Amino acid sequence: MIDRMQLGEVPEKPHTVFRDRAGRLRHEECLTRAGFDGEYSILYHEGPPMTDREIGPADPGPFDRRVPIPASPVPLKRRLLLGEKSPPGWTPVLDSADVTVSLFHLPPEAAGDEGFCNGDGDDLLYLYSGRGTLETPFGDLPAEGGDYVLVPRGVVHRWRIEEDLRGIGFELKGGFHLPTQFRNPVGQLRMDAPFTHRDFRRPRFSGPRPGPATVLVKKGGLFVRRVPLASPFDVVGWDGTVWPFAFPILRFQPKTGLVHLPPTIHGTFAGRGVLVCSFVPRVTDTHPDAIPCPYPHASVDCDEVIYYVRGSFTSRKGVGPQAVSLHPAGIPHGPHPGAYEASIGTRATDELAVMMDTFLPLSLTEQALGLEHAGYHDSWVPA
Repeated sequence: MIDRMQLGEVPEKPHTVFRDRAGRLRHEECLTRAGFDGEYSILYHEGPPMTDREIGPADPGPFDRRVPIPASPVPLKRRLLLGEKSPPGWTPVLDSADVTVSLFHLPPEAAGDEGFCNGDGDDLLYLYSGRGTLETPFGDLPAEGGDYVLVPRGVVHRWRIEEDLRGIGFELKGGFHLPTQFRNPVGQLRMDAPFTHRDFRRPRFSGPRPGPATVLVKKGGLFVRRVPLASPFDVVGWDGTVWPFAFPILRFQPKTGLVHLPPTIHGTFAGRGVLVCSFVPRVTDTHPDAIPCPYPHASVDCDEVIYYVRGSFTSRKGVGPQAVSLHPAGIPHGPHPGAYEASIGTRATDELAVMMDTFLPLSLTEQALGLEHAGYHDSWVPA
């Protein structure tokens, strides 16, 4: 989904006989999107990827990401969730038909040896902190705090965690893509895009290796455990455009204008009905009378979610690292009292945050209400 890669051994032409030195036939696996009309990758396995010794319903254990019955909070109320208080594991906090937003806290022992495969969506994770390696059939992908990590739908993977992983995850049920305006007619990233092909960290491929003996698969919110006949990681080579990657948020190149530009200039990744944005330290607007703070705006079509990472947030007071704010469509969005005026004359901002706009309204989960900071909506009332 970034560009085409080829690693390891592949035959000269797809769908043709491909044997090892002993004459054993290798097994092709096509990982496709949009049926057979979209992007795809082809992996070559030593054993049959479709054969299971057994398969059946399973308890998800540390992989539990089920969304409970949504809570019924007061509509149109601004919310602030204290993400630093989220418990170990996955904590779904917001949900719609397009995206499920979860906070995660994964200590090393949470990873285990079992593999996981999400059949419900592409997982876009932002790592607030921690360090680990994502193991997949495509190779190993090191990641650490400050990285986005993309795990495409249907890819078996396993984390090897060195330091607790904390962050926010977006399960993109309608697929993941880069915003189309960043591409030229042949699919290359444009020279004025906010990142380049070089900015994406790619899997390190070392050939076939032992993989998880069991794989937990999530589909339709239910969980099934597979016991595959062959290792999911027994891949001798692959090529294609669907593969996991890491992207350091500080590689994002922010734009600055004469006056304050709309938040769409921070757009980084997209999905059906979803835009994920990166707010990184940057020079502010250059007009002598510019107001650098985001202007109040009535976004009647979008819910707005912000995950705060660090720095002084120009438009908000009383929010700290790992907090999640929800400003629902239907009421004006805007800075806290005093922030608009106080920003005049500033020339730079050090804030770091991840934002998501979604067209479908988001429902809060029961877990989200357990993390809520009371009084956030009323904090817009002047003191």
